[in-house]
Amino acid sequence: MFVHGACVRDGSWWWHRTADLLQDRGVPSTAAALPSCGEAGVPAGAGGPGLPEDVAAVRQVLQDGDEPTVVVAHSYGGIVTAEAAAGVASVRHLLLISSYLPEVGQSLSDFGDGNPAPFLDVDPDTGTFGVRPELLVDTFLQDCDPDVQAQASQHLSRQSVHVTAQPVGASAWQQVPSTYLVCARDEGTPPRLQREFGRKAGNVVELDAGHHPFLSQPAAVRDLLLSL
Repeated sequence: MFVHGACVRDGSWWWHRTADLLQDRGVPSTAAALPSCGEAGVPAGAGGPGLPEDVAAVRQVLQDGDEPTVVVAHSYGGIVTAEAAAGVASVRHLLLISSYLPEVGQSLSDFGDGNPAPFLDVDPDTGTFGVRPELLVDTFLQDCDPDVQAQASQHLSRQSVHVTAQPVGASAWQQVPSTYLVCARDEGTPPRLQREFGRKAGNVVELDAGHHPFLSQPAAVRDLLLSL
């Protein structure tokens, strides 16, 4: 099960290159929808869905199935998964890709310096934030094929800014076996920070890839998942 990062929608598109390779090996997968990104029919923004709704949505999908499951959490998806996967019997492993690993009580804002990242646009009037489209490729997709780069902007979304300050109530990575995939060429989440998170995980793998290795190097991600 794939849990996408911040400021995007259509998780199945972001995941499709790896999903297709897994399906060829007989491994089904799915991608969760995050309400805070406007994927539940309720607009993102002030008063809109936030982290609790994201956690509930992911947890519901996990609880609806009973097959042994690996949860693949990408970037902000690690914040959601920390709580959503806790105590779910079917979850056997967490694969954390360029992902945040919060302790109980921590929020996304605890990992920054108090200022928005330069590639983000925050709109206080709507209570949303999003990726600056002109910085999308250079920051997040510099090692992806041109067709992926061209399509990605169609799958951006504004997200409720209050998700950045809402703390998690559990840390599944403390309970479930975990592997951290460091993306060494990531221009979005610094590799230095990823390696700090990786020290908390049970196992660490490093890949010479940007922020979205499941798009740029899907065979490598497939092989890692199959090994789990």
